[in-house]
Amino acid sequence: MTYTETSMNGLRLAGDELADATVAALFDRGEVGKFNTLMRYVSVAGAPLPDGLPAVALEYLNATSAPPSWVDWGEMERARLFFIDNNVHISTALSFASMPACYVVPPVAKLLSASHGLKYPSKRMAETGQFTVYLMQPDAFEAGSRFIPAVQKVRLLHASIRHHLVRERRWDTAELGTPICQEDMIGGQMFFSMLVLDSLHRLGIHMSTEGAEAYYYAWRVVGAMLGVDQDAVPESLEEARQFLDLYMVRHMGPSEEGAHLTRQLIDLYEEVVPGTFFDPIVSALIRHLIGDTCADWLQVPRTPWDTVVKAVPHLLGVLETIEDHSPLGAWALDRLGHLVTVLELSSLTRGRVMHYAIPEQLKKDYGVSNSVPRTRRWTPPAATVS
Repeated sequence: MTYTETSMNGLRLAGDELADATVAALFDRGEVGKFNTLMRYVSVAGAPLPDGLPAVALEYLNATSAPPSWVDWGEMERARLFFIDNNVHISTALSFASMPACYVVPPVAKLLSASHGLKYPSKRMAETGQFTVYLMQPDAFEAGSRFIPAVQKVRLLHASIRHHLVRERRWDTAELGTPICQEDMIGGQMFFSMLVLDSLHRLGIHMSTEGAEAYYYAWRVVGAMLGVDQDAVPESLEEARQFLDLYMVRHMGPSEEGAHLTRQLIDLYEEVVPGTFFDPIVSALIRHLIGDTCADWLQVPRTPWDTVVKAVPHLLGVLETIEDHSPLGAWALDRLGHLVTVLELSSLTRGRVMHYAIPEQLKKDYGVSNSVPRTRRWTPPAATVS
């Protein structure tokens, strides 16, 4: 598939027809509060739906209760094993590259500011982390899992934000396109997949081509379940590179909202890091992963750690060598990785399960185990836009 300015402009105008129609009906009939109350009791797949759900909500939940029929379950299992083997590195990439990358796209930063508020980046980080952990569980798509209900609720959350911003005239559709449009949804999918793989490569993590492709495939499945147009989404890593390059060239730049969100994000991470001595490594790692130009746009401060952090790939290389040559070392590092991921998520959620709900109004205060040898190293596709 070839992406052009014209095709991207078309994606800028499209939303999610199914979710948008469901949310519009719930608001028209005054049933949003009732829906949210009842859906708090729906947290696992396969559980009986509560009595009293609006008919339009039942139709939506039944239509979205299963993954796409084309899913390759062998590929999904490879993605899960890839995640287990690289969970700390993936969490690092999501936190220090994917989230700031969202802020370097001014329309996305503006939307996040309007819908989540500048003071609460921890909520979005907690939701993203929890969502990813749910996805990579072995029973993610089976009865009893938390992933499918989370997907269904996030999709409606996106539709409700579109509904509010357009209805309340808080969004310039002529200039910015549809809020959470197909182009931005695919762009978000690229941030959480392709950009994560780029970051792992930049950190010096050894990973196979098969592992990288499986991880990207898992996010293609997620995108389909979140309402991404499958006729438009990149199917391969090479197509993903083309889309991501063009998307960033079209939209990336400085913005007041992006800089403010980034400052709040850095403050949040520094609270998680014990003491204050290591606080500068937060800014240094963001700058290392997204590059100086984007970091300057987001007003990420320069620190003496900017040079030190470049040694991270060498340290990770030593740890991988230990893991490859010692079964006990591999077990210990895997357990440590799992513990770090759990502690990071717990610190963001304060030990609570995050609930996704349709906001009845936007807050006015805000304006709105890998069997492939590690010697085989995947190399990202070359840039397609100079």
